[in-house]
Amino acid sequence: MAEQLLSVGIDVGTTTTQLIVSRLQVENRAGAFAVPRMEITGRQVVYESGIHFTPLLSGELVDARAIREIVAAEYEKAGIQRQDVDTGAIIITGETSRKENAAAVLSALSDFAGDFVVATAGPDLESVLAAKGAGAVADSETAGKDILHMDIGGGTSNLALIRQGRIVSTACLNVGGRLMKLTPEGEITYISPVLQPHVPYRVGQRITRQQAMEVARLLAHALEAAAGFSPKTDVYRSLITSGTQPPGEMGEVLLSFSGGVADCIAKELPWLEFGDLGPLLGKAIRESKLCRGDYRLDGQTIRATVIGAGCHSTQLSGSTVYLQNVKLPLKNLPVAALPEGQWDIRKRLEALESWGVLALAGWKAPDYGAVCQLADRIAQAVGDRPCYVALEEDMAKALGHALALRLPKGAACLCIDGVHIPQGSYLDVGAPAGPAYPVVIKTLVLSRQ
Repeated sequence: MAEQLLSVGIDVGTTTTQLIVSRLQVENRAGAFAVPRMEITGRQVVYESGIHFTPLLSGELVDARAIREIVAAEYEKAGIQRQDVDTGAIIITGETSRKENAAAVLSALSDFAGDFVVATAGPDLESVLAAKGAGAVADSETAGKDILHMDIGGGTSNLALIRQGRIVSTACLNVGGRLMKLTPEGEITYISPVLQPHVPYRVGQRITRQQAMEVARLLAHALEAAAGFSPKTDVYRSLITSGTQPPGEMGEVLLSFSGGVADCIAKELPWLEFGDLGPLLGKAIRESKLCRGDYRLDGQTIRATVIGAGCHSTQLSGSTVYLQNVKLPLKNLPVAALPEGQWDIRKRLEALESWGVLALAGWKAPDYGAVCQLADRIAQAVGDRPCYVALEEDMAKALGHALALRLPKGAACLCIDGVHIPQGSYLDVGAPAGPAYPVVIKTLVLSRQ
C-alpha cells in the first residue's frame, strides 16, 4: 500500500526566496515474499509560492526576520501547518550562503520544516538539486545523452555533468546576475568582491548599457570556458568557487540552463529591469558559443532549485534496518566515512566537530564472522556513546543485532543501509516510512567558510 510524505522546499537565494510544497508517494517495490524495498515512486508539486526578492538589511546582511515572515505567510496560503511536514529542505544558495548571518537564517527557518528537515546547500548539493529540479537528469536518462546543466542565479552558476541519467561531476562558478547592482539611472550600488578585481568600476559610478554589457560578456566567457568552448583564462580560474572543479574534456554534450538568469536567455528585457546584470547576462549567454547549437531551457527555469529541494532532496534507506533506544528525528549528524579495510574508527569519529555517524563506504556484505568482527571494532570505538552506522550494502539488521550484544545495556544504536554518504556530509534521519527511513544527505553551508 502506498504512503505519502508532505515535503517542503525553501530556497533562499542571492536574488529571490521561494517555496514549494509537494507530495511524495512511497511504495514497496519488492515482491510479496521478499524483503520490502521502499522507493519514492511519485512526486507532485501541490503549491508554488510567489517569487520574493531576498530581503537584505544591507548589501552584506540577509534579513532573517523578514525571510521568516515570507515563509510564514506562504505556509498560510498553502494551507499547511508546521506539524504536517514530513520532509524537505531549506536551501541557502549563492552569495546569500556566504553572508555572515547565514546561521541566523537557518535558525529563523528551521522549525518551519517539521521535525525532520533542516538543510542547507554547498555548491555540490545545489548543483544536484537544480539539475534534478530542472528535469535535466530525467532528460539525460530518457534520451541517453550527456547533458551539461548550468543553473545561473544571482551570485553563482552551479554546473552538473549528467551521463545517462547519472550526475558524474559538479562544480560552481562565481558568475551571476547580482554580482553588480545598479539604480534605475545606472549608478552602481554594489560590486561583489569576486567581480571587483576584473572591472574598472567602483560603487557610486554611473555606467552605460554598453559598459555593463562588457561585464556581462566577461562572465559569459567564464561559462564558455567551463563548458570547454573557450580558453581557460586567469579570470575564469579566479571565478571558480573554492573547493570545486569544472569537468575537463566532455565530448559532445547538450547544454541545459535554469535559474533566474536563464529566464532572461530567451527574453529581450530592459537592461535595468531588475537593477542588476541579469538581463544583459542572459543576452550575453544567448549570443555566446553556449547557445550556438541545440540547448534546453526548462519551463521552470527560476524554480529549478526549489523544486529539487522539495521533491528530490529526500531518499529512502534500505528496509533491513536496526533501531534501539534512538529518538527520531536525528538532525545534522556529521559523517565519518570509513573506507573498506580501515579500522581507525574512534580516530575518525573523534575528529568530527560533534559526535556523528560512521559511514562504511564501499564495504561489501560480509559473512557472519566478519559481521561480528566489524561489530567488535565499532562497539570498542564508540564505548558508551550513541552508535550510528550507515552502510551501502544490505546488512544493517545483522550488524545492528551484533552491535546490540556488544554495546552497553540500553545503548542507543541505529544501523541503516542502502545509502552512500560521502565524507564531509551531514545526515538527517526521519521517522520511518513503512520499514524504511527517509534520509537527507547534505553539505552544510556553515562548513564552507
